[in-house]
Amino acid sequence: MRSPAPAGSGSAGSGCCEFQRSVMGIKGLQGFVARVCPDACRTVDLREMAEKHRIDHPDFPPVVVVDAMSCVRYWYTPESWVCGGQWREYLASLEDFIKAFMAAGIKLVFYFDGVVEEKKRDEWIKRRLQNNKEIARIFQFIKTHRKQPGREMFVVPSALPTFTRFALKSLGQKTVCTLQEADFEVAAYGLQHNCIGILGQDSDYLIYNTCPYFSIEKLRLDRLVTVMYSREDLCRVLGLSLTHLPLFACLLGNDVVPESLLGGFWQKCLVTSPHKNNSYNRRTNVLLAVANYISKVPCSYSSLKHLEEMLPLRSDKTLLCRGVESYLLPGQQSPWIPPNARNCQLFSLQQQTAMCQDKEIFQLAKEQHIQSENYTIFNILSNGEIECSNSLEDECDTEIPGQALIYRPARQHIYSVLLESEKGGAYPVVKEWFVYFGNPLQQPELIQPVQPSIPGGTPNLKTLWFAKGPDVEKQRYSTFLACFHLQDGMEELQALEAPVAAFCCLLAYLMMQVSSLSLEDLNAFLALILCLKGKSAAQLAGLQLAQVDSRAVHLGAVFVRGLTTLLMANSTCGFPFRMDDLMPWEQFDGKLFQEKYQQSHRGCSLEELLEGNESLYTPFQNLKSFIYKVCMAKKRTIQSRPRGNAFITGTQRREFNPRFQQTHRSSFVPPYHNQMRGFLWRNPQPQGREYRSGHPDRRRRFHLPPR
Repeated sequence: MRSPAPAGSGSAGSGCCEFQRSVMGIKGLQGFVARVCPDACRTVDLREMAEKHRIDHPDFPPVVVVDAMSCVRYWYTPESWVCGGQWREYLASLEDFIKAFMAAGIKLVFYFDGVVEEKKRDEWIKRRLQNNKEIARIFQFIKTHRKQPGREMFVVPSALPTFTRFALKSLGQKTVCTLQEADFEVAAYGLQHNCIGILGQDSDYLIYNTCPYFSIEKLRLDRLVTVMYSREDLCRVLGLSLTHLPLFACLLGNDVVPESLLGGFWQKCLVTSPHKNNSYNRRTNVLLAVANYISKVPCSYSSLKHLEEMLPLRSDKTLLCRGVESYLLPGQQSPWIPPNARNCQLFSLQQQTAMCQDKEIFQLAKEQHIQSENYTIFNILSNGEIECSNSLEDECDTEIPGQALIYRPARQHIYSVLLESEKGGAYPVVKEWFVYFGNPLQQPELIQPVQPSIPGGTPNLKTLWFAKGPDVEKQRYSTFLACFHLQDGMEELQALEAPVAAFCCLLAYLMMQVSSLSLEDLNAFLALILCLKGKSAAQLAGLQLAQVDSRAVHLGAVFVRGLTTLLMANSTCGFPFRMDDLMPWEQFDGKLFQEKYQQSHRGCSLEELLEGNESLYTPFQNLKSFIYKVCMAKKRTIQSRPRGNAFITGTQRREFNPRFQQTHRSSFVPPYHNQMRGFLWRNPQPQGREYRSGHPDRRRRFHLPPR
C-alpha cells in the first residue's frame, strides 16, 4: 500500500441541512479522497473531454448523466432561500446551467430518486428528525434577528427537488424519475451509454465500476472545469483493485450494511494495521485499516461467507453478499459472488402491482413516473406508500397546523379516486411517512381514503385517464375541484387563466382548512398572484426586504407544499390542468410574498399593496369575492387580525388614490361578480394533456404518453 498524503479527513460537504437523499454514499470517503488521496482528484476541462469523445466516437454525442438529487443545493443560487423560494430566479439559473453545457455540445440526462427504498428508511427517519432541529434553529434565528440566516444554515426551499424535475423537463431536458435508488440507475446509464461522466456529489460513484465521476461542488460553470475523482488512483493508494471496492464500501458501512454492526470489526482492523497515523482522525484510520485487511483476503465467495460468519450480522447472514451485489451493474460479475447467488436488482412486477390490478393503468402510471410527467401516484399504486420530507414550518406556531395535516383531507380524496374500493366499498389504506411536529416517525400513519362529494359518484380511472371528449374534460376538472371541496365553484374558476384558477383553488382550500388565516393573509396572497404576473427574474432578484417575518416564512412553505398536492390531484384526475400551470414560478415568489404580507399586516392602502396598478383593483375584488363565497358556504368567517408593524420600522405610508379607498375592513364582504373580467380572463384553449412551458420565452412543447 502506498503511503497516503498526510492530512486530516472527514465527511465531504458542508453539513448544511438538505431535504434530499438520506445519505450521499459512504461516510467520510469523499473527504478521505480529497485530503488523503490528492492524486485521485484531477482537475478536468469538460469541453476538452467532450471534444475527445467526439473524435473517438463521431456517431455519438458526448453525454453527462446528472445525479440531480445531489445537485439541487448547488443549483439553487438565489440569495434568498428562507422565504419559500425565488422560483423564477431558480428557473433562470437552471437555464444558464443547461446553456453552458449546450454551448460545449454536451447533452445532459437528469436522474431523480423516485422512491425511498425500505433499506434506507431508518436513515431517512434519522435525517428527518435531525432536520427538524435545524429548522427550529432557523426560526429562532429569524425571530431574534428578523432576517435570513447566513449560508451556513442554508436549507433548500420546500419541495425544490420535486419542482426541479418539472423545471428541467419544461426546459426540454431528458429527465428520469427512478424506480429504485437513483445512484444505481445513474451508474448503469453512464456505463451502458458510454457517457463521458457522472455529475454529482455522492461517494458511491467511486465504488461503482462505471464512467468517470465529476464533482458538482467543484464545478466552475463559466469554464466547465471541475474535479474528476479517479477510482484507479484511489485503489493505488489503498492497495486494492477495482473488484475490492464494493466489499470495501460494505465493510465501512453503507445502505445495506449498517455501521452499528461493524465497530468490533473496525477495532480488530485498527489493531493489526501498519498504517495507523496519529495525525489522522479515527475515521481516516478506519478506512486505511479496513483497506489493509481486505487487501490480504482472497477474492472469492468463500472469503465473503467467512467474513459474514465473523461479523455480528444477527440473523441475516446475507448482508455482505447483498451489499456487494448492490454495486454490480447490469452485465457485471464479481469474484465475491457467483452468478447463481445473485438476486434481481429491480422490483418484481408482483410487488409493483400490489395496489393496482389493472395492467393498463399501472403501465401508464409507471411510464409517466419514469418520464417525470406525474407526481407520486405510481408510488401509491405500486406499494401504497408515500413520503414527504421536512418543510420550513415553525413548530412553535400552534395556530398553523403542519402542512401534512392541512392537506391530508385533500390527499384522502385523491387516494379514493386513485384506488379502487374493495368488495363492500372499503378502500385499502395508504401508508404515509409525512414529517410534521409531533410525528415521531416510528411507523407510517395508515390513512383511509375518503370519497369526495361528486354528484353521480367518482369517475373511475379508466374514464379519467383514457376517455376523450368535452364531457370527460369536464369530469376531470370537476373531480379535481372536488378533492379540494370546490366543485361548486367550477364555472367561476374555469373563467380564469389556468395558473390563477389553480392558485385560487389552493388559497380557498387553505382559508377553509386553517381557521387562523386572516383577512390580512388573504389580501397578501391575492396581491402576490396579481403582482407576480409580468415580473422578470431580474426584477424579483432586485427586490429588497427590510426584515423577514417568521410567520410569513411558515405560510410560504405551507403554500408551496400545497402546490405539490395540486400536482398529485392533477396527475390522478387525468391532467385537467397543464402541469406547467401549477408550478411555483407561475404562482409564488418568496420575497414578494414577504413584502405583501408585511404591507397587509401593517394596514397599508390597497394602492400600495397593488403597487399603484389600478388595473388590478377589479381582479383583486373579484378573486376576494370568490374566496369569500366559498368560505361562507362552509360557514367559515374570515376575520381581520392585523399583526401590527412591530417588525417593520421606518416605513412611511403613501398617499392613496381615491380609486383605492376601499380599505381592508373586517366586515368587508364585497358583492360577488359571476364573471371575473379583464386581466384574469382566460383565453379559450384546450385543456389537459398538453404539457407546455408557460414561461413567455419558452415555447417547447411535449405531450404525455397517448392513452
